[in-house]
Amino acid sequence: MKALVHTAPLQFELRDIPRPQPNDEEVLVRVRACGICGSDVHGYTGKTGRRIPPIIMGHEASGVIEAVGRSARDVAVGDRITFDSTVYCNQCPACREGRVNLCQDRKVLGVSTPAYRRDGAMAEYVVVPWWITYRLPDSVSFEEAALIEPASVSLHAARITPIDINDVVVVVGAGQIGLFAIQAARAKGAGTIIALDMKEDRLALARQLGADVTINPGTADVAAEMRRAVGRPDADAVLEAVGTEASVGLAMGLTKLGGHVTLIGNVTPRVQVNLQDIVSRELTLRGSCAIAGEYRACLNLMAAGRIQAKPLISQIVPLSDGQAAFDALHHGDTGLVKIVLRP
Repeated sequence: MKALVHTAPLQFELRDIPRPQPNDEEVLVRVRACGICGSDVHGYTGKTGRRIPPIIMGHEASGVIEAVGRSARDVAVGDRITFDSTVYCNQCPACREGRVNLCQDRKVLGVSTPAYRRDGAMAEYVVVPWWITYRLPDSVSFEEAALIEPASVSLHAARITPIDINDVVVVVGAGQIGLFAIQAARAKGAGTIIALDMKEDRLALARQLGADVTINPGTADVAAEMRRAVGRPDADAVLEAVGTEASVGLAMGLTKLGGHVTLIGNVTPRVQVNLQDIVSRELTLRGSCAIAGEYRACLNLMAAGRIQAKPLISQIVPLSDGQAAFDALHHGDTGLVKIVLRP
């Protein structure tokens, strides 16, 4: 089969490699679409330690089941599916509690670390455990389904954040996670959604996808603009989808007394925060990690048109163009949000 193999920092090779064989509890998937995640782009630089070459990346994908292991259940050859990015064990205390995103033995598809290596879906075929698969509604295309993973990440963040009807919610960062977070917050009942980003093209997309107010922190006083728009300079909840020290500080500063900040972005491993500010203003900061059962709800919301993926897809390209696609995303080419590979 053809596979896009990450061979060195900033380098890929399109290789012919043996087709993987499913074990008793796995299914073989013919990949039809695979998205390039921001974490893949950071990983291919060699700076994260989570894409150690050689590795086949890709954890945002969809396809058709072509073979089923003997012990697999509730799946069949020919099923149109997507699958979770995390391979979880189903046995540990976290899994038994339904918190599969916190599995003690979790492995992320398309990731290699000193502890484990699990090839992903930037290839013609991939094998995954049957229990992480989800059938696609007929109305959801393979390309849209390749974005179910980031959409579900955002839906999980919104689900664990206290958002009440008519709350003011700020989303920091209008990349793919932020754009889905806007839609997830709306689905949960947020009244006014304010999106922040430094790129005007992304703010335009944020408005298209439901943001009531958009602000560029690089050119405007965010608190003053919020006061003009909603009569107050702060929000009930903030979803932070960047993950730098500056963006986390901005998120905290825009949160009301006793409010909530949910951290989704993690570009920077360490950030400094003002502890006195957190304590004296009684802020709640929480991390949001991956997905814990939101896939099916997200598929239903997408099928109903309440979460839109198509506007985020900037390009659909063949697997052979994978190197150029990564390079374009790494360089931050204008107008690019999501590139989907078609093996």
